[in-house]
Amino acid sequence: MFDHNSRLENEEYAAALFERAEDLEFYPNAERDEKGLIELNAIELAHSIVLPQMITPIFLPFGKDLKSIQIAQKSGQTIIGLVKTLDGSYLPVAIEMAVGKLIRLPDGSYSTLIQGRRRIQVEAINEEGPILRVTGIPLNDPVQKQDRNIKALAKTTRTLFEEVVQLDRTIPEEAHLYTLNISDPGELADMIAIAISPEFEKRIQIIELVDPKDRLVFINQLLTEELDVLTLEEEIQSKVQHEMDKSQREAYLREQVRAIQSELGEGDIWDQDIQNYLDCIKEKNLPDYVADAIQIEIRRLSVNPAFAPETGIIRNYIDWLLDLPWDNSTNEEISIPRAQRILEKNHYGLKKAKERILEYLAVRKLNPKSNQPILCFVGPPGTGKTSLGKSIAEALNRKFARVSLGGVKDEAEIRGHRRTYIGAMPGRIIQSLKSAGVSNPVFMLDEIDKLGIDFHGDPTSSLMEVLDPEQNHAYSDHYIEIPYDLSKVLFITSANTLENIPPALLDRMEVIEFPGYIDEEKLEIASRFLIPKQIQMNGLAPNELKLEMDNIRQVIREYTYEAGVRNLEREIATICRKIAKLKTLNKKIPDQITEKELRKFLGPPQYSNFKLERKEGVGVSTAVAWTENGGEIMPVEVVVVEGKGNFQITGKIGEIMQESAQAAFSYIKSRADDFDIEDEFFDKVDVHLHIPEGAVEKDGPSAGITICIAILSAIQERKVHLDIGMTGEITLGGRLLPVGGLREKIYAAHRAGLKEIIIPSKNKNDLVELPGKLKKEIRITPLENMDQVIRIVLFPEKP
Repeated sequence: MFDHNSRLENEEYAAALFERAEDLEFYPNAERDEKGLIELNAIELAHSIVLPQMITPIFLPFGKDLKSIQIAQKSGQTIIGLVKTLDGSYLPVAIEMAVGKLIRLPDGSYSTLIQGRRRIQVEAINEEGPILRVTGIPLNDPVQKQDRNIKALAKTTRTLFEEVVQLDRTIPEEAHLYTLNISDPGELADMIAIAISPEFEKRIQIIELVDPKDRLVFINQLLTEELDVLTLEEEIQSKVQHEMDKSQREAYLREQVRAIQSELGEGDIWDQDIQNYLDCIKEKNLPDYVADAIQIEIRRLSVNPAFAPETGIIRNYIDWLLDLPWDNSTNEEISIPRAQRILEKNHYGLKKAKERILEYLAVRKLNPKSNQPILCFVGPPGTGKTSLGKSIAEALNRKFARVSLGGVKDEAEIRGHRRTYIGAMPGRIIQSLKSAGVSNPVFMLDEIDKLGIDFHGDPTSSLMEVLDPEQNHAYSDHYIEIPYDLSKVLFITSANTLENIPPALLDRMEVIEFPGYIDEEKLEIASRFLIPKQIQMNGLAPNELKLEMDNIRQVIREYTYEAGVRNLEREIATICRKIAKLKTLNKKIPDQITEKELRKFLGPPQYSNFKLERKEGVGVSTAVAWTENGGEIMPVEVVVVEGKGNFQITGKIGEIMQESAQAAFSYIKSRADDFDIEDEFFDKVDVHLHIPEGAVEKDGPSAGITICIAILSAIQERKVHLDIGMTGEITLGGRLLPVGGLREKIYAAHRAGLKEIIIPSKNKNDLVELPGKLKKEIRITPLENMDQVIRIVLFPEKP
């Protein structure tokens, strides 16, 4: 057995071996006997293939292969090479080989050259003493006429081989020239196979392909595959070379720039940028851990090429760290009388909210290090939550920062992205602090109830760390990656409702409710703030817009219907724009905005229908509901028709309201005798309950008594006082249970022009903070059970 090495480490020894290749000519091919067989000594070719016409050196340790060659040389015969596969078996096709003179090596083994001659079909393998003897049939290439297909195939093979030689530098150019002189297709296939040196399994297939045409087809496939690989390598090398040339060119140009700058007495721009960063660290009063982090990034930056992709990422990160206000803060000035003047100057009403803010500031003045709760302003839109936050900043002589959280669903928007992402940035908290430029602003987190949750994470969990005084002194943003102290920031949040705020987050905040404004408060706000503001914004003089109180009241009642004053400001802005247009057209401006002018500027009234008709009806009652936008008036309608005892509910009402309606209906059925209702009445009729504005979702238990009154009115055919609003949950026994949002509901009843509102007795404590003027203009009646409600709301039965 021998080991075949196509490349010798000792090149001088290889050259010496090939100089003795002429010795191979003294070994002619073996002659056939009368049966066409030959019998020769054999050696094993372990994991190596020798093809016809192939010359290669072999190394022979002491053993039967060496003995077999020595005996063959004495008799001047060729030998047979048995191809041993990976599984230990022999191929049925072997190679007859000529062997050169043996050369003794320093380690005692031998080496020689062999040349493949022809393929042999193995018939028998015999062991004669220490050597192998093989009997076989020579497989000469079949003699056949070279038709057009063979010639075309040979030409294609030569062309492919030429392309491979051009791309593969390990194959000498002479190899292609040699194949041009080979006319025999089988010999051509073998020579190309020797040149491209395919893998072991492919060589086995080549030996077994006796037909020259099949061999050429197989070589074509190998050449095509090799050409694809070489082409791809060429493309890769070309790209790499291009990038290297580009880098070398940039380096060369950079060196030229340095030389020019040196001659001009200027420094390198790249070195100047790094030096600027170092100078900036010295100028800014940065904490030690921040300065150390920037120094590390600067060292990374200094070893990176100027145009490397990572360079921009590092520079952006350093810029963020340097621009953040780590220790840059404003001097806080807490003067309670001054804060009180500012709040009164900028806001009308909101007595409870102002009082709580003054208490907050007083405690902060006496104990600046105290961890006070985060204030959460809750109320309908347009009631002054955000503007009150600005006034707090003014009272404290601090800067104001605001972030709207409405629609935020991705946790990364709060906590930032990791720097490994393309386009990574810090979260909104850090971005707003950079914009504010100080580390202790008044920070308004607006619309905290509008946060969402999806597969990107829960942003409310990130806000817990932001708003918790025990944690936010070392707040961790994913982009910044080093702690940032948020304990100096005065956080204020705002929301329209508390229902959508997670309990864990709500527990970190103190709620201050903004109930909305009554008409008189809106009049004062419009005359003190909104009208002067819009006159200035629209470029008018103060005397060019004259609105009397009655006109403003008309705008409030007929063109707006809201708890706040946002829409009222829009309507005033519309009037100002109309006057501005008249002024620019040099037309006469009205001396006084009358009702006629209002109709002309604002169009017909939009909310006149909300002033309820005073015409009493049967089966209709007035509920007062609460929504995110404040209180609303909600009529309830019931009709009784012949049927089979069904109870139908429509109007897109929620599950809780449906259960409340069922409870009210069951209460009436349980009191049928008291209401003089026949026992079989409910089996003969269908009751249909409907809540108008069917496209608007409605839910909650507070319409229970209103639904009960509407059903009883329809059954008994008794009219209902429609200028009486109702709110309260009903039990199966007819008791009234307390409800939420009572102040907003009373404000809504007042806006709608109701004369009276009925509430549960247990809600009486909620009336303490109502304005005295409101209590005088609408009668508030606390009751305990449905019997009391029925006596007040329903007209007496007909005699």
